[in-house]
Amino acid sequence: MTIDPRHYHQPSWRKPVGMMTIIALIILWAVLVASLSSQIGMLPVWAQVPIYVVLGIAWIWILPLRRLLAWMETGRWRR
Repeated sequence: MTIDPRHYHQPSWRKPVGMMTIIALIILWAVLVASLSSQIGMLPVWAQVPIYVVLGIAWIWILPLRRLLAWMETGRWRR
């Protein structure tokens, strides 16, 4: 079985850069949430739980992951 030269694909530098950017953004978000933990920790437990749940899910919409993934695949920020 040989490799068809028509299907040769040159790896893009955007994917590793994008992956490192995503990891950096998630770490930045985690540090931000952790820095708020002293203020959140003063609240009763019943109030802490929804705050941490919202902060744990909010990064999906707040961080520009969709555009970053699109850029990694296509090289353009918008579709």
